Amino acid sequence: MEKAIKRYMPIFVLPTFCAFIIGFIVPFIMGIWLSFCKFTTVTDAKFVGFSNYLEALKDAMFRHSFWMTVLFAVVSLVVINVIAFLLAMALTQKMRGTNIFRTIFFMPNLIGGIVLGYIWQLIFNGFLASYNTAISLNQWYGFWGLIILVSWQQIGYMMIIYIAGLQAIPGDVMEAAQIDGATPIQRLFKVTIPMMMPSITICMFLSITNGFKLFDQNLSLTAGEPSKLSELMALNIFNTFYGRTGWEGGKGGYFLPDRSSYRNDTASCNTFEGGAAVNENQRKIKLGWYRCIYHYWSCLHCTYFNRAYELL
Repeated sequence: MEKAIKRYMPIFVLPTFCAFIIGFIVPFIMGIWLSFCKFTTVTDAKFVGFSNYLEALKDAMFRHSFWMTVLFAVVSLVVINVIAFLLAMALTQKMRGTNIFRTIFFMPNLIGGIVLGYIWQLIFNGFLASYNTAISLNQWYGFWGLIILVSWQQIGYMMIIYIAGLQAIPGDVMEAAQIDGATPIQRLFKVTIPMMMPSITICMFLSITNGFKLFDQNLSLTAGEPSKLSELMALNIFNTFYGRTGWEGGKGGYFLPDRSSYRNDTASCNTFEGGAAVNENQRKIKLGWYRCIYHYWSCLHCTYFNRAYELL
C-alpha cells in the first residue's frame, strides 16, 4: 500500500503544486519585481531601483499609516491572544454548555468585515453621540474602535485553535505534575504553555498578518477619518492607487468633514512640479477623484450616523 502511495503521489500532488506556483509564487515574484519598476502596465515596466520605496518613505501620510499599523498589530496581537487563551482555558473545564459557548464566541468570525464595520460604527456613534462626538472625529477613537471590532471578530477563531492545543496535551502529564505538587500557576507556565507553543505560534502569526493586512474594517468603520489619521497601511495603499488620475503615486488633498461642506487643507493640497506650483485647473482635476470617493464614503457615514440617532 505504501509503495502504491509513493508511486502515484506525484500525480495527485502535481495539480495542486502547479496551481500554487501559478496562483501564488509567480504573482509574488512579479510583485517584488514590479515594486522596483515604473510602469502603467506589466508589459512596459522599466527598472528604477529603489526610487519607488524612497518616494513612499517621503510621504508623511504613508509613514503615519505604517506606524499606526505597527501599533495596531502589536496591541491586537496581545489583546486577542490573551483573551482567546483565557476563554480556551475556561471552556476546556468540566462544565455544562461548553459547546454552546464555543459556538457563540466563534460566530462573529463568520460575519464579513465590511458589515461588522458598519454595525460597530452604529454602536460607537450611538454611544459617543451622548458626548457630542463621533468615532470619525478622533483618530484614537477610531484606533481603539478597530481594536474592539477586530478582537470581537477574531477571538473566537483563535480560541478554537487554543482549545485544540489544550485538548492535545496528554492527561497523564498534567496528573504527574499535580502529583509532584505543582500549583495551578506552575502547571500553567511550566507544563501547559510549553506544550501549547505550536498553537501559540500559529495564533500569533495569524494575528500579526491580520493586523498588517487589515482593510475592510478600517474602510467601513472610519475610512481613515479624521483627515486620514486613523488610516492603516492597507487602506493607505488603496487610496494611493485609486486616488491618482495619471500622477504616479500622487496623493491629492486631505479634507476635513463638515455637516454641509468640505474644507480644503491648502497646506497639504499644494503640489509642485519643477519648483513651481501646478496650474489650478490641473490641481482641480487631480483632486476630482478624491472628492468623489471621499464624498461617497462620507455620505454613507452620514447615513449610518443619522440612523444611529433614530435608533436611540
